[in-house]
Amino acid sequence: MSAETKNFIAGKWVATGSTFDSVNPATGELVSRCAEASQQELDAAVAAACDAFPAWRKTPPPRRAEILFRVAELLKARKDDLARWITLEMGKVTMEARGDVQEAIDMARYMAGEGRRMFGHTAPSELPDKFCMSLRDPIGVVAVITPWNFPIAVPSWKILPAFVLGNTVVWKPSSDTPVCAAKFVEAFVEAGLPPGVLNLVLGKGAEIGDALVRHRDVRLVTFTGSNEVGHRVSVTAAETGKRCALEMGGKNAIIVLDDADLALAVDGIVWSAFGTSGQRCTAASRIIVHNTVRGPLTELLLERIKQLKIGNGLDPPTTVGPVINHAALEKFDRYVHIGLNEGARLLIGGERFSKGDCRRGCFYRPTVFDNVTPAMRIARDEIFGPVVCIIEAGSLEEAVAINNDVPYGLVSSIYTQNINRAFAAMRELTTGIVYVNAGTIGSEVQLPFGGTRGTGNGAREAGQAALDTFSEWKTVYVDYSGRLQRAQIDTETTTQKEPQNENSRTQISSVRPGPGKTAARIRG
Repeated sequence: MSAETKNFIAGKWVATGSTFDSVNPATGELVSRCAEASQQELDAAVAAACDAFPAWRKTPPPRRAEILFRVAELLKARKDDLARWITLEMGKVTMEARGDVQEAIDMARYMAGEGRRMFGHTAPSELPDKFCMSLRDPIGVVAVITPWNFPIAVPSWKILPAFVLGNTVVWKPSSDTPVCAAKFVEAFVEAGLPPGVLNLVLGKGAEIGDALVRHRDVRLVTFTGSNEVGHRVSVTAAETGKRCALEMGGKNAIIVLDDADLALAVDGIVWSAFGTSGQRCTAASRIIVHNTVRGPLTELLLERIKQLKIGNGLDPPTTVGPVINHAALEKFDRYVHIGLNEGARLLIGGERFSKGDCRRGCFYRPTVFDNVTPAMRIARDEIFGPVVCIIEAGSLEEAVAINNDVPYGLVSSIYTQNINRAFAAMRELTTGIVYVNAGTIGSEVQLPFGGTRGTGNGAREAGQAALDTFSEWKTVYVDYSGRLQRAQIDTETTTQKEPQNENSRTQISSVRPGPGKTAARIRG
Protein backbone atom coordinates (compact mmCIF):
# COMPACT_ATOMS: atom_id res chain seq x y z
CA MET A 1 0.00 0.00 0.00
CA SER A 2 1.22 3.46 -0.91
CA ALA A 3 1.08 6.44 1.42
CA GLU A 4 -1.75 8.87 0.73
CA THR A 5 -1.66 10.10 -2.86
CA LYS A 6 -2.02 13.87 -3.10
CA ASN A 7 -2.81 16.55 -5.64
CA PHE A 8 0.09 18.54 -7.08
CA ILE A 9 -0.54 22.27 -7.44
CA ALA A 10 1.92 25.11 -8.04
CA GLY A 11 4.87 22.87 -7.27
CA LYS A 12 3.51 21.44 -4.00
CA TRP A 13 1.77 18.22 -2.97
CA VAL A 14 -1.49 19.16 -1.26
CA ALA A 15 -4.40 17.30 0.31
CA THR A 16 -7.47 18.75 1.95
CA GLY A 17 -11.00 17.47 2.41
CA SER A 18 -12.36 14.12 1.27
CA THR A 19 -10.54 11.06 -0.06
CA PHE A 20 -11.24 8.07 -2.32
CA ASP A 21 -9.57 4.69 -2.66
CA SER A 22 -7.49 3.14 -5.41
CA VAL A 23 -8.05 -0.63 -5.41
CA ASN A 24 -6.09 -3.48 -6.99
CA PRO A 25 -8.48 -5.16 -9.48
CA ALA A 26 -6.66 -8.51 -9.12
CA THR A 27 -7.03 -8.78 -5.35
CA GLY A 28 -9.51 -6.17 -4.17
CA GLU A 29 -6.84 -4.79 -1.82
CA LEU A 30 -6.30 -1.12 -1.16
CA VAL A 31 -3.46 0.39 -3.19
CA SER A 32 -3.68 3.94 -1.87
CA ARG A 33 -6.01 6.41 -0.22
CA CYS A 34 -6.17 9.46 -2.48
CA ALA A 35 -6.97 13.11 -1.93
CA GLU A 36 -9.97 14.31 -3.89
CA ALA A 37 -9.52 17.80 -5.31
CA SER A 38 -12.06 20.40 -4.24
CA GLN A 39 -13.33 23.20 -6.45
CA GLN A 40 -10.96 25.53 -4.64
CA GLU A 41 -8.01 23.26 -5.41
CA LEU A 42 -9.06 23.00 -9.03
CA ASP A 43 -9.22 26.79 -9.27
CA ALA A 44 -5.80 27.00 -7.64
CA ALA A 45 -4.38 24.50 -10.13
CA VAL A 46 -5.68 26.46 -13.12
CA ALA A 47 -4.46 29.72 -11.58
CA ALA A 48 -1.00 28.18 -11.10
CA ALA A 49 -0.95 27.09 -14.75
CA CYS A 50 -1.99 30.60 -15.82
CA ASP A 51 0.71 32.20 -13.68
CA ALA A 52 3.40 29.86 -15.02
CA PHE A 53 2.45 30.28 -18.66
CA PRO A 54 4.14 33.62 -19.52
CA ALA A 55 7.59 32.53 -18.35
CA TRP A 56 7.26 29.00 -19.73
CA ARG A 57 6.18 30.14 -23.20
CA LYS A 58 9.21 32.47 -23.33
CA THR A 59 11.59 29.70 -22.30
CA PRO A 60 13.49 28.75 -25.48
CA PRO A 61 12.16 25.46 -26.87
CA PRO A 62 15.60 23.78 -26.68
CA ARG A 63 15.67 24.54 -22.95
CA ARG A 64 12.17 23.13 -22.54
CA ALA A 65 13.34 20.07 -24.45
CA GLU A 66 16.24 19.49 -22.05
CA ILE A 67 13.72 18.89 -19.28
CA LEU A 68 11.89 16.37 -21.46
CA PHE A 69 15.14 14.53 -22.12
CA ARG A 70 15.72 14.31 -18.37
CA VAL A 71 12.18 13.01 -17.90
CA ALA A 72 12.95 10.23 -20.40
CA GLU A 73 16.04 9.19 -18.47
CA LEU A 74 14.20 9.19 -15.15
CA LEU A 75 11.38 7.07 -16.60
CA LYS A 76 13.94 4.65 -18.00
CA ALA A 77 15.63 4.29 -14.61
CA ARG A 78 12.25 3.70 -12.93
CA LYS A 79 10.64 1.50 -15.56
CA ASP A 80 10.32 -1.58 -13.34
CA ASP A 81 8.92 0.37 -10.39
CA LEU A 82 6.42 2.25 -12.56
CA ALA A 83 5.38 -0.98 -14.28
CA ARG A 84 4.69 -2.53 -10.89
CA TRP A 85 2.42 0.38 -9.92
CA ILE A 86 0.58 0.06 -13.25
CA THR A 87 -0.09 -3.62 -12.60
CA LEU A 88 -1.17 -2.95 -9.04
CA GLU A 89 -3.64 -0.24 -10.02
CA MET A 90 -5.12 -1.44 -13.32
CA GLY A 91 -4.01 -5.06 -13.64
CA LYS A 92 -2.16 -5.47 -16.95
CA VAL A 93 0.62 -8.05 -16.95
CA THR A 94 4.15 -6.88 -16.17
CA MET A 95 5.40 -7.20 -19.74
CA GLU A 96 2.63 -4.92 -20.98
CA ALA A 97 3.10 -2.52 -18.07
CA ARG A 98 6.76 -2.13 -19.00
CA GLY A 99 5.65 -1.39 -22.55
CA ASP A 100 3.30 1.28 -21.19
CA VAL A 101 6.27 3.04 -19.58
CA GLN A 102 8.47 2.54 -22.64
CA GLU A 103 5.88 4.35 -24.73
CA ALA A 104 6.27 7.39 -22.48
CA ILE A 105 10.07 7.16 -22.68
CA ASP A 106 9.90 7.09 -26.48
CA MET A 107 7.46 9.99 -26.56
CA ALA A 108 9.63 12.07 -24.23
CA ARG A 109 12.66 11.54 -26.46
CA TYR A 110 10.72 12.24 -29.63
CA MET A 111 9.03 15.41 -28.40
CA ALA A 112 12.27 16.65 -26.83
CA GLY A 113 13.71 16.47 -30.33
CA GLU A 114 11.01 18.90 -31.45
CA GLY A 115 12.62 21.50 -29.20
CA ARG A 116 15.22 22.01 -31.94
CA ARG A 117 12.90 21.38 -34.88
CA MET A 118 9.36 22.71 -34.36
CA PHE A 119 9.52 23.92 -37.93
CA GLY A 120 7.38 26.70 -39.32
CA HIS A 121 7.17 27.67 -42.99
CA THR A 122 8.49 30.39 -45.24
CA ALA A 123 6.95 31.27 -48.59
CA PRO A 124 7.58 33.88 -51.27
CA SER A 125 5.47 37.01 -51.14
CA GLU A 126 3.50 38.30 -54.13
CA LEU A 127 4.99 41.73 -53.43
CA PRO A 128 8.60 42.93 -53.69
CA ASP A 129 10.68 43.60 -50.60
CA LYS A 130 8.35 41.60 -48.37
CA PHE A 131 9.05 38.47 -46.28
CA CYS A 132 6.45 35.86 -45.23
CA MET A 133 6.59 33.12 -42.63
CA SER A 134 4.42 31.10 -40.28
CA LEU A 135 5.39 29.79 -36.87
CA ARG A 136 3.85 27.98 -33.90
CA ASP A 137 2.54 29.65 -30.76
CA PRO A 138 1.43 27.84 -27.58
CA ILE A 139 -2.27 27.89 -26.82
CA GLY A 140 -2.18 28.46 -23.06
CA VAL A 141 -3.58 26.30 -20.27
CA VAL A 142 -4.37 22.76 -21.45
CA ALA A 143 -6.77 20.48 -19.56
CA VAL A 144 -5.59 16.87 -19.93
CA ILE A 145 -8.14 14.15 -19.09
CA THR A 146 -6.89 10.58 -19.40
CA PRO A 147 -8.17 7.00 -18.90
CA TRP A 148 -6.94 4.13 -16.75
CA ASN A 149 -5.96 1.56 -19.37
CA PHE A 150 -2.63 3.22 -20.29
CA PRO A 151 -1.97 5.31 -17.18
CA ILE A 152 1.54 6.43 -18.22
CA ALA A 153 1.54 6.14 -22.03
CA VAL A 154 -1.65 8.06 -22.85
CA PRO A 155 -0.79 11.05 -20.62
CA SER A 156 2.64 11.19 -22.26
CA TRP A 157 1.04 11.56 -25.70
CA LYS A 158 -0.69 14.71 -24.48
CA ILE A 159 1.51 16.29 -21.81
CA LEU A 160 4.87 16.03 -23.58
CA PRO A 161 3.91 17.76 -26.86
CA ALA A 162 1.97 20.36 -24.87
CA PHE A 163 5.10 21.15 -22.85
CA VAL A 164 7.64 21.34 -25.65
CA LEU A 165 5.36 23.82 -27.43
CA GLY A 166 5.20 26.06 -24.36
CA ASN A 167 1.76 25.25 -22.90
CA THR A 168 1.02 24.62 -19.23
CA VAL A 169 -1.14 21.73 -18.04
CA VAL A 170 -3.79 20.79 -15.49
CA TRP A 171 -4.09 17.00 -15.56
CA LYS A 172 -7.09 15.01 -14.33
CA PRO A 173 -6.22 11.28 -14.57
CA SER A 174 -8.66 8.43 -14.10
CA SER A 175 -9.75 7.89 -10.52
CA ASP A 176 -8.78 4.23 -11.03
CA THR A 177 -5.06 5.04 -11.50
CA PRO A 178 -4.14 8.06 -9.33
CA VAL A 179 -0.92 6.56 -7.95
CA CYS A 180 0.48 6.02 -11.44
CA ALA A 181 -0.31 9.66 -12.21
CA ALA A 182 1.50 10.89 -9.11
CA LYS A 183 4.54 8.74 -9.93
CA PHE A 184 4.60 10.21 -13.44
CA VAL A 185 4.45 13.75 -12.06
CA GLU A 186 7.39 13.00 -9.76
CA ALA A 187 9.60 12.46 -12.80
CA PHE A 188 8.80 15.95 -14.10
CA VAL A 189 9.46 17.51 -10.71
CA GLU A 190 12.86 15.84 -10.42
CA ALA A 191 13.68 16.77 -14.02
CA GLY A 192 13.39 20.45 -13.07
CA LEU A 193 10.02 21.44 -14.49
CA PRO A 194 9.13 24.89 -13.06
CA PRO A 195 6.28 25.07 -10.53
CA GLY A 196 2.85 25.54 -12.04
CA VAL A 197 3.70 24.16 -15.47
CA LEU A 198 2.22 20.77 -14.53
CA ASN A 199 -0.61 20.47 -12.01
CA LEU A 200 -2.38 17.26 -10.95
CA VAL A 201 -5.96 17.15 -9.68
CA LEU A 202 -7.50 13.86 -8.56
CA GLY A 203 -11.15 12.91 -8.39
CA LYS A 204 -14.18 11.57 -10.20
CA GLY A 205 -14.66 12.63 -13.80
CA ALA A 206 -18.29 13.60 -13.38
CA GLU A 207 -17.31 16.23 -10.85
CA ILE A 208 -13.74 17.46 -11.09
CA GLY A 209 -13.42 16.62 -14.78
CA ASP A 210 -16.54 18.51 -15.77
CA ALA A 211 -15.49 21.53 -13.71
CA LEU A 212 -12.08 21.50 -15.41
CA VAL A 213 -13.61 21.39 -18.89
CA ARG A 214 -15.87 24.33 -18.02
CA HIS A 215 -13.17 26.46 -16.42
CA ARG A 216 -12.95 29.82 -18.16
CA ASP A 217 -9.14 29.95 -18.14
CA VAL A 218 -8.66 26.58 -19.87
CA ARG A 219 -8.02 27.09 -23.58
CA LEU A 220 -7.76 23.51 -24.85
CA VAL A 221 -9.22 20.23 -23.57
CA THR A 222 -7.59 16.97 -24.67
CA PHE A 223 -9.62 13.92 -23.71
CA THR A 224 -9.30 10.16 -24.12
CA GLY A 225 -12.22 8.02 -23.00
CA SER A 226 -15.71 6.88 -23.88
CA ASN A 227 -17.82 8.35 -26.66
CA GLU A 228 -20.55 9.29 -24.22
CA VAL A 229 -18.24 11.45 -22.12
CA GLY A 230 -16.31 12.69 -25.16
CA HIS A 231 -19.47 14.07 -26.73
CA ARG A 232 -20.27 15.95 -23.52
CA VAL A 233 -16.74 17.37 -23.50
CA SER A 234 -17.18 18.49 -27.11
CA VAL A 235 -20.47 20.25 -26.38
CA THR A 236 -19.10 21.96 -23.27
CA ALA A 237 -15.96 23.06 -25.09
CA ALA A 238 -18.05 24.56 -27.86
CA GLU A 239 -20.29 26.37 -25.38
CA THR A 240 -17.29 27.88 -23.60
CA GLY A 241 -15.23 28.69 -26.70
CA LYS A 242 -12.47 26.14 -26.17
CA ARG A 243 -10.64 23.92 -28.58
CA CYS A 244 -10.88 20.21 -27.87
CA ALA A 245 -9.08 17.10 -29.05
CA LEU A 246 -10.99 13.85 -28.60
CA GLU A 247 -9.81 10.25 -28.74
CA MET A 248 -12.74 7.95 -28.07
CA GLY A 249 -13.99 4.46 -28.89
CA GLY A 250 -13.11 1.73 -31.33
CA LYS A 251 -14.67 -1.39 -32.82
CA ASN A 252 -11.58 -2.64 -34.55
CA ALA A 253 -11.45 -5.54 -36.99
CA ILE A 254 -8.87 -7.98 -38.28
CA ILE A 255 -9.61 -9.22 -41.79
CA VAL A 256 -8.29 -12.70 -42.62
CA LEU A 257 -8.42 -13.56 -46.31
CA ASP A 258 -8.30 -17.00 -47.88
CA ASP A 259 -4.60 -16.70 -48.77
CA ALA A 260 -3.52 -15.58 -45.27
CA ASP A 261 -0.89 -17.26 -43.11
CA LEU A 262 -3.40 -18.55 -40.55
CA ALA A 263 -0.87 -19.26 -37.79
CA LEU A 264 0.44 -15.71 -38.09
CA ALA A 265 -3.11 -14.35 -38.11
CA VAL A 266 -3.96 -16.24 -34.91
CA ASP A 267 -0.85 -14.79 -33.24
CA GLY A 268 -2.09 -11.31 -34.12
CA ILE A 269 -5.68 -12.00 -33.10
CA VAL A 270 -4.78 -13.37 -29.65
CA TRP A 271 -2.48 -10.46 -28.85
CA SER A 272 -4.84 -7.83 -30.26
CA ALA A 273 -8.03 -9.22 -28.71
CA PHE A 274 -6.86 -10.37 -25.29
CA GLY A 275 -3.80 -8.26 -24.53
CA THR A 276 -4.68 -5.90 -21.65
CA SER A 277 -7.76 -8.17 -21.31
CA GLY A 278 -9.24 -6.47 -24.37
CA GLN A 279 -9.21 -3.10 -22.60
CA ARG A 280 -7.51 -1.11 -25.34
CA CYS A 281 -9.06 1.37 -27.72
CA THR A 282 -7.07 -0.49 -30.40
CA ALA A 283 -8.20 -3.98 -29.30
CA ALA A 284 -9.55 -6.28 -32.01
CA SER A 285 -13.14 -7.16 -31.22
CA ARG A 286 -14.17 -8.33 -34.71
CA ILE A 287 -12.56 -11.03 -36.84
CA ILE A 288 -13.81 -10.76 -40.42
CA VAL A 289 -12.74 -14.01 -42.03
CA HIS A 290 -13.12 -15.35 -45.55
CA ASN A 291 -15.73 -18.11 -45.46
CA THR A 292 -13.35 -20.70 -46.97
CA VAL A 293 -10.94 -20.47 -44.02
CA ARG A 294 -13.33 -19.75 -41.17
CA GLY A 295 -13.25 -23.34 -39.91
CA PRO A 296 -9.47 -23.81 -39.71
CA LEU A 297 -8.91 -20.30 -38.35
CA THR A 298 -11.53 -20.81 -35.61
CA GLU A 299 -10.03 -24.14 -34.63
CA LEU A 300 -6.53 -22.66 -34.31
CA LEU A 301 -7.86 -19.66 -32.39
CA LEU A 302 -9.78 -21.72 -29.82
CA GLU A 303 -6.77 -23.94 -29.24
CA ARG A 304 -4.59 -20.91 -28.54
CA ILE A 305 -7.15 -19.35 -26.21
CA LYS A 306 -7.22 -22.50 -24.11
CA GLN A 307 -3.49 -22.05 -23.49
CA LEU A 308 -3.88 -18.52 -22.05
CA LYS A 309 -3.34 -18.23 -18.30
CA ILE A 310 -5.63 -15.90 -16.37
CA GLY A 311 -4.26 -14.40 -13.17
CA ASN A 312 -2.58 -11.59 -11.30
CA GLY A 313 -0.46 -9.53 -13.67
CA LEU A 314 2.46 -9.67 -11.22
CA ASP A 315 2.68 -13.46 -11.62
CA PRO A 316 5.14 -14.27 -14.45
CA PRO A 317 3.07 -17.05 -16.08
CA THR A 318 0.00 -14.80 -16.43
CA THR A 319 -0.98 -13.83 -19.97
CA VAL A 320 -4.43 -12.32 -19.24
CA GLY A 321 -4.84 -10.11 -16.18
CA PRO A 322 -7.96 -8.73 -14.51
CA VAL A 323 -10.36 -6.21 -15.93
CA ILE A 324 -10.59 -2.85 -14.24
CA ASN A 325 -13.58 -3.27 -11.89
CA HIS A 326 -16.86 -5.06 -11.13
CA ALA A 327 -18.85 -2.67 -13.32
CA ALA A 328 -16.84 -3.93 -16.29
CA LEU A 329 -17.64 -7.54 -15.39
CA GLU A 330 -21.34 -6.73 -15.31
CA LYS A 331 -21.09 -5.02 -18.70
CA PHE A 332 -19.44 -8.08 -20.28
CA ASP A 333 -22.15 -10.34 -18.84
CA ARG A 334 -24.84 -8.10 -20.34
CA TYR A 335 -23.26 -8.24 -23.78
CA VAL A 336 -22.86 -12.01 -23.66
CA HIS A 337 -26.61 -12.28 -23.04
CA ILE A 338 -27.29 -9.76 -25.81
CA GLY A 339 -25.21 -11.81 -28.23
CA LEU A 340 -26.95 -15.05 -27.33
CA ASN A 341 -30.37 -13.42 -27.67
CA GLU A 342 -29.38 -12.05 -31.09
CA GLY A 343 -28.58 -15.57 -32.29
CA ALA A 344 -24.81 -15.62 -32.05
CA ARG A 345 -23.12 -18.85 -30.93
CA LEU A 346 -20.83 -18.76 -27.90
CA LEU A 347 -17.71 -20.84 -28.64
CA ILE A 348 -15.66 -20.22 -25.50
CA GLY A 349 -15.72 -18.06 -22.37
CA GLY A 350 -18.70 -15.86 -21.66
CA GLU A 351 -18.32 -15.96 -17.89
CA ARG A 352 -16.33 -14.62 -14.96
CA PHE A 353 -13.22 -16.44 -13.79
CA SER A 354 -12.94 -16.95 -10.03
CA LYS A 355 -10.71 -19.94 -9.40
CA GLY A 356 -8.09 -19.93 -6.65
CA ASP A 357 -6.57 -16.53 -5.92
CA CYS A 358 -8.69 -14.99 -8.69
CA ARG A 359 -11.86 -15.27 -6.64
CA ARG A 360 -11.22 -11.89 -5.00
CA GLY A 361 -10.53 -10.03 -8.22
CA CYS A 362 -12.22 -8.94 -11.43
CA PHE A 363 -11.41 -11.61 -14.01
CA TYR A 364 -13.27 -12.58 -17.18
CA ARG A 365 -12.64 -15.51 -19.48
CA PRO A 366 -11.57 -14.72 -23.05
CA THR A 367 -14.80 -14.95 -25.03
CA VAL A 368 -15.47 -15.75 -28.69
CA PHE A 369 -18.76 -15.70 -30.62
CA ASP A 370 -19.37 -16.94 -34.14
CA ASN A 371 -22.49 -16.91 -36.35
CA VAL A 372 -22.30 -13.15 -35.87
CA THR A 373 -23.82 -10.82 -38.45
CA PRO A 374 -22.60 -7.24 -38.97
CA ALA A 375 -25.89 -5.78 -37.73
CA MET A 376 -25.75 -7.41 -34.28
CA ARG A 377 -25.03 -5.18 -31.31
CA ILE A 378 -22.08 -7.30 -30.25
CA ALA A 379 -20.60 -6.55 -33.71
CA ARG A 380 -21.21 -2.79 -33.48
CA ASP A 381 -21.00 -1.65 -29.85
CA GLU A 382 -17.67 -1.08 -28.12
CA ILE A 383 -17.60 -3.68 -25.32
CA PHE A 384 -14.04 -2.84 -24.22
CA GLY A 385 -13.17 -6.25 -22.87
CA PRO A 386 -12.07 -9.75 -23.90
CA VAL A 387 -15.07 -10.40 -26.17
CA VAL A 388 -14.54 -11.20 -29.87
CA CYS A 389 -16.97 -11.76 -32.75
CA ILE A 390 -16.22 -13.89 -35.82
CA ILE A 391 -17.98 -12.59 -38.94
CA GLU A 392 -17.85 -14.32 -42.32
CA ALA A 393 -17.19 -12.55 -45.63
CA GLY A 394 -17.06 -13.93 -49.15
CA SER A 395 -14.56 -11.49 -50.66
CA LEU A 396 -12.11 -8.70 -49.90
CA GLU A 397 -14.72 -6.17 -50.97
CA GLU A 398 -17.33 -7.57 -48.59
CA ALA A 399 -14.82 -7.71 -45.73
CA VAL A 400 -13.83 -4.08 -46.25
CA ALA A 401 -17.48 -3.00 -46.36
CA ILE A 402 -18.17 -4.81 -43.07
CA ASN A 403 -15.08 -3.23 -41.50
CA ASN A 404 -16.12 0.28 -42.50
CA ASP A 405 -19.78 -0.03 -41.52
CA VAL A 406 -19.47 0.70 -37.78
CA PRO A 407 -19.66 3.97 -35.83
CA TYR A 408 -15.90 3.88 -35.12
CA GLY A 409 -12.76 4.11 -37.24
CA LEU A 410 -9.60 3.74 -35.19
CA VAL A 411 -7.57 0.79 -36.50
CA SER A 412 -8.02 -2.12 -38.87
CA SER A 413 -5.84 -5.00 -39.98
CA ILE A 414 -5.67 -7.37 -42.92
CA TYR A 415 -3.86 -10.68 -43.31
CA THR A 416 -3.09 -11.59 -46.93
CA GLN A 417 -0.07 -12.70 -48.94
CA ASN A 418 -1.31 -10.94 -52.07
CA ILE A 419 0.29 -7.51 -52.49
CA ASN A 420 -2.48 -6.30 -54.78
CA ARG A 421 -5.12 -7.09 -52.16
CA ALA A 422 -2.98 -5.46 -49.47
CA PHE A 423 -2.72 -2.18 -51.36
CA ALA A 424 -6.40 -2.20 -52.25
CA ALA A 425 -7.22 -2.64 -48.57
CA MET A 426 -4.88 0.18 -47.55
CA ARG A 427 -6.82 2.46 -49.87
CA GLU A 428 -10.33 1.30 -48.98
CA LEU A 429 -10.19 0.77 -45.19
CA THR A 430 -11.53 3.98 -43.64
CA THR A 431 -9.71 3.88 -40.32
CA GLY A 432 -7.02 6.17 -38.99
CA ILE A 433 -4.54 3.30 -38.72
CA VAL A 434 -4.18 0.26 -41.00
CA TYR A 435 -1.98 -2.77 -40.43
CA VAL A 436 -1.01 -5.38 -43.02
CA ASN A 437 -0.07 -8.83 -41.67
CA ALA A 438 -0.04 -7.61 -38.07
CA GLY A 439 -2.74 -7.17 -35.44
CA THR A 440 -4.42 -3.99 -34.24
CA ILE A 441 -1.62 -3.08 -31.86
CA GLY A 442 -1.59 0.71 -31.73
CA SER A 443 1.11 2.86 -33.31
CA GLU A 444 4.64 4.17 -32.94
CA VAL A 445 5.34 7.63 -31.51
CA GLN A 446 6.74 9.13 -34.71
CA LEU A 447 3.46 8.76 -36.61
CA PRO A 448 -0.03 10.17 -35.99
CA PHE A 449 -2.42 8.26 -33.74
CA GLY A 450 -6.16 8.73 -34.02
CA GLY A 451 -9.28 7.64 -35.84
CA THR A 452 -12.19 8.55 -38.04
CA ARG A 453 -15.96 8.69 -37.57
CA GLY A 454 -17.00 8.35 -33.92
CA THR A 455 -13.48 7.57 -32.75
CA GLY A 456 -12.43 11.22 -32.64
CA ASN A 457 -12.88 14.74 -33.93
CA GLY A 458 -9.96 14.88 -36.34
CA ALA A 459 -7.21 15.67 -33.83
CA ARG A 460 -4.16 13.40 -33.77
CA GLU A 461 -1.69 12.42 -31.10
CA ALA A 462 1.98 11.54 -31.60
CA GLY A 463 4.17 12.40 -34.57
CA GLN A 464 4.24 15.78 -36.23
CA ALA A 465 0.45 15.89 -36.20
CA ALA A 466 0.46 16.29 -32.41
CA LEU A 467 2.12 19.67 -32.80
CA ASP A 468 -0.95 20.96 -34.63
CA THR A 469 -3.16 19.80 -31.77
CA PHE A 470 -1.22 21.70 -29.12
CA SER A 471 -0.28 24.91 -30.93
CA GLU A 472 -1.68 27.82 -32.87
CA TRP A 473 -0.32 28.85 -36.25
CA LYS A 474 0.83 32.47 -36.43
CA THR A 475 1.51 34.08 -39.82
CA VAL A 476 4.03 36.94 -39.93
CA TYR A 477 4.70 39.43 -42.74
CA VAL A 478 7.73 41.75 -42.78
CA ASP A 479 7.59 44.58 -45.33
CA TYR A 480 11.02 46.14 -45.78
CA SER A 481 10.18 48.26 -48.84
CA GLY A 482 9.73 51.48 -46.88
CA ARG A 483 6.48 52.27 -48.68
CA LEU A 484 2.79 51.29 -48.66
CA GLN A 485 2.19 48.08 -50.57
CA ARG A 486 -1.34 46.78 -51.00
CA ALA A 487 -1.90 43.17 -51.89
CA GLN A 488 -4.90 41.47 -53.47
CA ILE A 489 -6.23 44.44 -55.45
CA ASP A 490 -8.79 43.19 -57.99
CA THR A 491 -8.95 45.69 -60.84
CA GLU A 492 -11.60 43.61 -62.60
CA THR A 493 -14.23 45.10 -60.29
CA THR A 494 -12.70 48.59 -60.17
CA THR A 495 -14.57 51.08 -62.41
CA GLN A 496 -12.44 54.13 -61.68
CA LYS A 497 -8.79 54.67 -61.07
CA GLU A 498 -7.97 55.20 -57.47
CA PRO A 499 -6.80 58.76 -56.81
CA GLN A 500 -3.08 58.90 -56.32
CA ASN A 501 -1.58 60.91 -53.52
CA GLU A 502 1.25 62.87 -55.04
CA ASN A 503 3.24 62.25 -51.88
CA SER A 504 2.75 58.52 -52.13
CA ARG A 505 5.51 56.45 -53.65
CA THR A 506 3.04 53.68 -54.55
CA GLN A 507 1.90 53.37 -58.17
CA ILE A 508 -0.46 50.96 -59.82
CA SER A 509 0.31 50.17 -63.46
CA SER A 510 -1.23 47.75 -65.89
CA VAL A 511 0.42 44.52 -66.89
CA ARG A 512 -0.59 42.34 -69.79
CA PRO A 513 -3.30 39.98 -68.52
CA GLY A 514 -4.46 36.71 -69.96
CA PRO A 515 -7.40 36.58 -72.39
CA GLY A 516 -10.46 38.29 -70.99
CA LYS A 517 -8.75 39.32 -67.76
CA THR A 518 -7.26 42.43 -66.22
CA ALA A 519 -4.53 42.53 -63.70
CA ALA A 520 -2.58 44.96 -61.58
CA ARG A 521 0.83 44.93 -60.07
CA ILE A 522 2.18 47.14 -57.36
CA ARG A 523 5.42 48.91 -58.23
CA GLY A 524 7.71 51.17 -56.31
